Amino acid sequence: MAKGFSTRAVHQRGHKDAASQAVTFPIFQTSTFGQATPGQPTEYMGRKLSYARSENPTRTALEDALAEVEDAQHGLAFASGLAAVACVMNTLKTGDRVVACADLYGGSYRMFTRVYAKLGLEFDFVETTNLDCLRAAVEKPTTLVWLETPSNPLLNVTDIAGATEIARQAGAWSIVDNTFASPYLQQPLKLGADVVLHSTTKYLNGHSDVIGGALLTDSREKWDELKFVQNACGLIPGPQDCYLVVRGLKTLALRMERHCDNAEAVAAFLESHPKVSRVYFPGDAAHPGHAVAARQMRRFGAMLSFEVHGGLDSARRVMENLRLFTLAESLGCVVSLVNHPASMTHASVPRDVRLSVGIADGLVRLSIGIEDAEDLIDDLAQALETA
Repeated sequence: MAKGFSTRAVHQRGHKDAASQAVTFPIFQTSTFGQATPGQPTEYMGRKLSYARSENPTRTALEDALAEVEDAQHGLAFASGLAAVACVMNTLKTGDRVVACADLYGGSYRMFTRVYAKLGLEFDFVETTNLDCLRAAVEKPTTLVWLETPSNPLLNVTDIAGATEIARQAGAWSIVDNTFASPYLQQPLKLGADVVLHSTTKYLNGHSDVIGGALLTDSREKWDELKFVQNACGLIPGPQDCYLVVRGLKTLALRMERHCDNAEAVAAFLESHPKVSRVYFPGDAAHPGHAVAARQMRRFGAMLSFEVHGGLDSARRVMENLRLFTLAESLGCVVSLVNHPASMTHASVPRDVRLSVGIADGLVRLSIGIEDAEDLIDDLAQALETA
């Protein structure tokens, strides 16, 4: 059995279409499956095929491929990253308490505070990078500890092993949003997490042509619980979307190495630029989470944020004058993207809350693609001249 990451990512548990032996697993574009006798669905790839909301072979191929790269026993695929978040939330009940990291993705914050809080779930946002803060937070009965590391958009790093052990001792289960790192750089299940979440829209697909999400776990009990909600609430991706993520996973290791090489070069340039006041990148030895990131990640990722002297007005000019970086939502694709968290990804977070956790109005977030690093640096250099 192959052990190397790239080999496992390419071969994806050896799934092939039984009839055709096609090298690329096919798209099963169907809504339902025939049955030879009532109540006895056909079995294929270890699943019972009755209705495509419940099972679809292309989705099964993706779920198994996701589990393979995350080194998990079980995987589930979803229509979006937030559909995966909603699946987790729908396993909770009124009165349950969630402790989450303070500077998490704005879409998750919006869902927690504006959808599920009014249904009776309790949410507390704490600095999970400080394990003493987390330990104090879970002294109050806690059902779930929600971690995101590196965090979006400040690239804060939480000690996954330490945080998940605190959750376990408090009787809570833990989930880690691993979107920024990808399974190639970080595998939270090995560090004690109960569930791992991804927006497969990002690095796992890698080409900005699909929306999707995933949950991975080693617990059959937790998988059964999440699988029930996935089916009952219809949170599934279509087979075409599944096919595109299956394709993207095969080149994940190659892409991540180039992403990381480029990010390190860009970060070094920004850190030395006189118009840049601060850079947020775990690969910087001065970053407060550098040592933890070095311990739990293969490399430091390809996401970074920075601030320029002059605040919002200067930051806006820089973003508007970039030529290779596309000003857009999302991240993790082969094309470099620039994002303004305050008005884009985190616009739904109240300004006072954003500022309290350090998301300044002038913060700029970069998703470094796989272009030539020299060209990306030249683009940033000319844009910074306008600051």
